[in-house]
Amino acid sequence: MARYHIETYGCTSNRGESRAIESALRDAGHYRVDGPEEADVAIMNTCTVVEKTERNMLRRAKELEAETADLIITGCMALAQGNDFREEGIDAQILHWDDVPTAVTNGECPTPGPGVEPVLDGVVGILPIARGCMSNCSYCITKFATGRVDSPSVDENVEKARALVHAGAKELRITGQDTGVYGWDKGDRKLPELLDRICTEIDGEFRVRVGMANPGGVHGIREELADVFARHDKLYNFIHAPVQSGSDEVLEHMRRQHRVDKFRDIVETFDRELAYWTLSTDFIVGYPTETDEDHERSMELLREIRPEKVNVTRFSKRPGTDAADLKGLGGTLKKERSKEMSEAKMDIVAAAYDEMVGTEREVLVVEEGTGDSVKCRDEAYRQIIVQNATDHGLEPGDFARVKVTAHQTVYAFAEPVDAQPEPREPTVA
Repeated sequence: MARYHIETYGCTSNRGESRAIESALRDAGHYRVDGPEEADVAIMNTCTVVEKTERNMLRRAKELEAETADLIITGCMALAQGNDFREEGIDAQILHWDDVPTAVTNGECPTPGPGVEPVLDGVVGILPIARGCMSNCSYCITKFATGRVDSPSVDENVEKARALVHAGAKELRITGQDTGVYGWDKGDRKLPELLDRICTEIDGEFRVRVGMANPGGVHGIREELADVFARHDKLYNFIHAPVQSGSDEVLEHMRRQHRVDKFRDIVETFDRELAYWTLSTDFIVGYPTETDEDHERSMELLREIRPEKVNVTRFSKRPGTDAADLKGLGGTLKKERSKEMSEAKMDIVAAAYDEMVGTEREVLVVEEGTGDSVKCRDEAYRQIIVQNATDHGLEPGDFARVKVTAHQTVYAFAEPVDAQPEPREPTVA
């Protein structure tokens, strides 16, 4: 029996992997302690996104090595850049996520059984539907850690979702490196079927958010997928489709599996099927081959599509990737382009939230906020804050109808709408 400490960095997919690791450890009789000093083994689930993140991972790994008897490092940076930890002289086991439980205390942890273990974070259930992707992007290092897509069956994922709901999940987050290619390794694209079955076969009041799906995978299923969204209120009207550039030439250099017209097709399809929805997308600025004209095409696409959520990232060379061999653009130029796009993004997002003021929305309370407030999500997954939650009797897991009163650029404020009294039968004089 071992005492373990685990730290998780990065996306919800990583958090899901950590929950699975912990589930296996608990099944084997191991237990979690509050800090690395008390632990027999510390587990660090790493992220690799930009160079700053990697420096933070290496720094924290050195600290954990000094604070605990044994250190296991897993996650994307460990699997894609394990040598970086070794070159820093860090004494740790570098392992795949699946191998962590059996490595604790020299392999004494047994292989977890076939039972479904709910993965809960408050009232949020995290459901990784597959691991890996089908892409070969020139700048991406995560693919070295995750490999090609590996998709469990729809039946298996529906049962996992059912277990999460029965365990108390009110929001299911469908995650993966690329949810749009779920099922491709089995010869078919299964995301619409999975979402339809979760919404129709699982009893209970809950909501479902679909995680990142690359446009190349979504394009071929866009009609079917939009139809599923339109038919099911349990699905948040939200998609995250990272376009990365408004220039077809840059997308080709990036080896992205889509071009700008395919991205537009997806947006137009969802616009046609859904009256109120949120598009989230990503842009990389300063890719080594990006010219001034390419950047302007990205700016034009941003202003044209006007996505309600935008992630802007400056290009950063990832060791071992093809893009790392290209001559980079200057830091000043990347900073200027990032600033221009970020400012335009904030104007677009602020306008979207400003349009919400005065409207009424159905929301799910997802988590506690600062002070006596709660964070909610409306039907398009837009964030709404309700203050004085105790006075309103609101807590995570509750559904409520609210009226939006104000916004703070990237989120709105609202007040609950009091239920109207039922009309009385007229009295006869």
